[in-house]
Amino acid sequence: MEQNPNPRSILETCGEEIIRIVTPVSICMLSVVILVSVLNGDSSSGDGLSITTMATMAYTESSSDSIWDKLKGALLNSLVFVAVVTVVTFLLVLLFYLRCTKFLKYYMGFSAFLVLGFMGGEIALFLIQDFSIPVDCITFAIVLFNFTVVGVLAVFMSKMAIFVSQAYLVVIGMLVAYWFTLLPEWTTWVLLVAMALYDLAAVLLPGGPLRLLVELAMSRDEEIPALVYEARPIINDSGLNGGVARRRVWRDGRNENQVVSSNTSSNLASDSTSGAQLSVETGENERVFADAEEGRVFRGDSELAAPLIQHINIRMNSTENPVPSENLVLEGIGLGSSGAIKLGLGDFIFYSVLVGRAAMYDFMTVYACYLAIIAGLGVTLMLLAFYRKALPALPVSVMLGVLIYFLTRLLLEVFVVQCSMNLLMF
Repeated sequence: MEQNPNPRSILETCGEEIIRIVTPVSICMLSVVILVSVLNGDSSSGDGLSITTMATMAYTESSSDSIWDKLKGALLNSLVFVAVVTVVTFLLVLLFYLRCTKFLKYYMGFSAFLVLGFMGGEIALFLIQDFSIPVDCITFAIVLFNFTVVGVLAVFMSKMAIFVSQAYLVVIGMLVAYWFTLLPEWTTWVLLVAMALYDLAAVLLPGGPLRLLVELAMSRDEEIPALVYEARPIINDSGLNGGVARRRVWRDGRNENQVVSSNTSSNLASDSTSGAQLSVETGENERVFADAEEGRVFRGDSELAAPLIQHINIRMNSTENPVPSENLVLEGIGLGSSGAIKLGLGDFIFYSVLVGRAAMYDFMTVYACYLAIIAGLGVTLMLLAFYRKALPALPVSVMLGVLIYFLTRLLLEVFVVQCSMNLLMF
């Protein structure tokens, strides 16, 4: 049977991998929208949280304030929040530089315990109260404790089924995102834009904390303890064009065979390989070995390849605008040498905050914002496949989402309402 001489498009080769990361993001956003719709009347008000948090310590928004006062206060709140996040991130870089990896791991585990136990517990109490669920306090405490402990173990402390870890990461993102939706409206929108700009600077600037963290992990061949969602790669039975593509994932001037593995919590993260072989784990919990020099993946006697890796290999071997192997630095983006896509949990959170805040207005706006976020994520993943450089996941999606929110609220809704009132169909 003749093979098709024409190479498959990037949409054909990468579509299933993209779906594997878009699906959990969509589930997280949908969960936050449902929580906001159910609990908004009881657990939040128009002015947001009544308690002082890191995002409201500089200014407490009130409905009686003028628009200019709200804008100035929201900018001040966002500046303080971003400053604290920057300082904490640099502190994490310092601790990682000093090889305090166990401390960072335990700290992340403790943070996950607080989110699942306290935030999750309070939201569960809201739901029990709203739906009048008959449960006694002892049973509730036991169930909550077991749920929390298993979650911490699944994410950090032990090896469990990948589905369990993925599910708990989505739950953590959902819980944190819901609490962010309780912030005052102006502070929420300005904070989303500020975090998108911070993500851009932290990943792309030479002195950015996330870039420093990733480069340090690469130089040491260490994995950063972080809350990162990993979508396992799709493995195909044959390579493109019937041949074995050459792959050199990462090169260093001093050592071409250095292993790279990096995770970040607020940007797309990736694993890179080198040396003769890299052992990775597939969704079926079997072992697969990847030859980093020749781009081959073996399972038993069969040769396999992940589509995203295949697409990169084609561009490397292309006679038109070939990509030099020296420039293949998969340092902080969502594509690993095994083809796995990784997305920081912070991206899950702020995507969900955007649609959750939109849900406080109407569901037409929610739908428009969701499409904008997914479109932005798709653009980011496409750039990942083409440029193989550290790319933040927040800027494109958040900027599109915020723009579409205000366009929908100020223009589209007025147009639709007027059409409906005048019985116009389109």
